[in-house]
Amino acid sequence: MEFHIITLFPEMFDSPFRGGMIGRAIEAGLVAIKPHPLRPFGLGNYKQVDDQPYGGGSGMVMRPEPIASAIDAVMAECPMLWRILMTPQGAPLTQAKVRELASRASGLLLIAGRYEGVDDRVRAMVDEEISIGDYVLSGGELPAMVLIEAVARLIPGVLGNPDSIEEESFSAGLLEYPQYTRPEEFRGARVPEVLLSGDHGKIRAWREAEARRRTEQRRPDLLGRRKT
Repeated sequence: MEFHIITLFPEMFDSPFRGGMIGRAIEAGLVAIKPHPLRPFGLGNYKQVDDQPYGGGSGMVMRPEPIASAIDAVMAECPMLWRILMTPQGAPLTQAKVRELASRASGLLLIAGRYEGVDDRVRAMVDEEISIGDYVLSGGELPAMVLIEAVARLIPGVLGNPDSIEEESFSAGLLEYPQYTRPEEFRGARVPEVLLSGDHGKIRAWREAEARRRTEQRRPDLLGRRKT
């Protein structure tokens, strides 16, 4: 699957994906991350990409022309890409949305804004807008990386054990149950006996109950959104 990113800082997408799971997926040809620098599409001798906002206000706003030209150039090469604007005003990125995006085998085009945001007319140039949380960052590059990480790990062959996806937090609408490994006792805290019992039925029931209990304590809002 290909991830294309329109950004003022393409170098930001180099080192974060060199190692680990995504790095191995890139080497195996399962994932391709292709940043497209916005600056060459800027206006005039100085390749301007931003300007003062109409109506006054602090900061600068990204002009629509360079972004439109960059989108057109990328789409001319890959016309089936799904276009996403990374913005705090977008719909929340959820695991359900991640699964939906992972099914778009034609690939994704992510637009990373900067400054005070993008000219509102850019919104007509994308298929959807996505936010990674109710807070503001300096640009859309880090949110784009989060989306890439979340989506890429669902692509077949990327994870060593694909069955683990089904038991992760949010996959079933609940937080994940507590996890333990060796030693059996650490600083006075013991691993729950049921996990040492070898009774897979009891272990499964304990995990389901713990997942619900933890969700009720930490994220009760998730329970109201569960489909089952």
